[in-house]
Amino acid sequence: MNILVINSGSSSIKFQLIQMPSEALLCSGLIERIGEKDAILSYITNTVKLQKTDYISKHKQGLNKIVDLLLDAENGVIKNIKEIEAVGHRVVHGGNSFSNTALVTPEVKRKIQEFAVLAPLHNPSNLEGILVAEEDFPFAKQIAVFDTAFHQTIPEKARKYAIPNNFYEEQGIQVYGFHGTSHKYVSEKAIAYLQLEKSKIISIHLGNGCSMTAVVNGKSVDHSMGFAPSNGLIMGSRSGDIDHSVIFYLVDSLGYSLEEVNNLLTKESGMQGLTGSNDLRDIEKEAEKGNSECILALEMNAYRIKKFIGTYVAVMNGLDAIIFTAGIGENSSMIRKLVCTDMDFFGIDLDESKNEEKSQELREINSSISKVKVLVVPTNEELEIAKQAFGLLT
Repeated sequence: MNILVINSGSSSIKFQLIQMPSEALLCSGLIERIGEKDAILSYITNTVKLQKTDYISKHKQGLNKIVDLLLDAENGVIKNIKEIEAVGHRVVHGGNSFSNTALVTPEVKRKIQEFAVLAPLHNPSNLEGILVAEEDFPFAKQIAVFDTAFHQTIPEKARKYAIPNNFYEEQGIQVYGFHGTSHKYVSEKAIAYLQLEKSKIISIHLGNGCSMTAVVNGKSVDHSMGFAPSNGLIMGSRSGDIDHSVIFYLVDSLGYSLEEVNNLLTKESGMQGLTGSNDLRDIEKEAEKGNSECILALEMNAYRIKKFIGTYVAVMNGLDAIIFTAGIGENSSMIRKLVCTDMDFFGIDLDESKNEEKSQELREINSSISKVKVLVVPTNEELEIAKQAFGLLT
């Protein structure tokens, strides 16, 4: 079965065409910096490697370019749309409606749209991917895989907010957790690598969106994001944790509307607000040139991650390994170094030479004296989505 996996992020689209159950990768690609004039389109097959810069204004335009590449007479990997039997979609927020992978129906699409208010940077893009795929691949089954599903195991004491009970019981206001597909994939890879029957792991997913999960014996027990994918770590354009009194001050004293505050905290804050850029590669280059704003932003970013490491060590009463994953976690040696510096009390000691190495494989970057394993585990949300889609259909 050929399964096309579409992972529409807040400013990117990743895609893979995977043959299941062999897990053979037929092609893969990535569109980055959607909405900017220098968006980057990458496309790889067994025989072709393409990369070009283009202006891609919206996700729909990017998705149509992906379809054109798959069917391209010279570089494509399929000749007919009927060769794709299923399309698996990453969907960020499933609320209380979805705890498992689901076949897309009109009701499922309605629910994804309903939860867009809780994931405004993601669910609209996720839904657009589904709608475009339904048009371009009308013979394929459309499958939705929800980021929130992995976090269903978070215990009530960690899931519930300290507000009146009826908001939890009647309105479903609680910690849902996100990036679950990634956290599930990399934690399972780490457990297999460590060969531990019992394990306490912190998974650190760092991309344009960032989150951390405490994972005990393969189960999520706490997570840095909550009701919506906006709190916790400092992100590309999201503030992460902020005193809610600031919101009231912005509205009551400074005259902001609620819509303006939401836009400020989700699209104009984080690294974007601190430096003027949401791309960590650009920020690191400026920091190396001595840009004080960028240096401080990187220090703040790492400081927030350290706070959550300390929290989760306490929650789990121990730690076997920390995982760095996703675009920044896998590629930024600077962020990994900032996070792991002065963490010897927790038994974390980085090998700086290993940290600087480039690899696409799971690897250790801790020193020989480190009590805690420091792992870089390349995530593969697309393969995890394909596996779950295949499992649903078979």
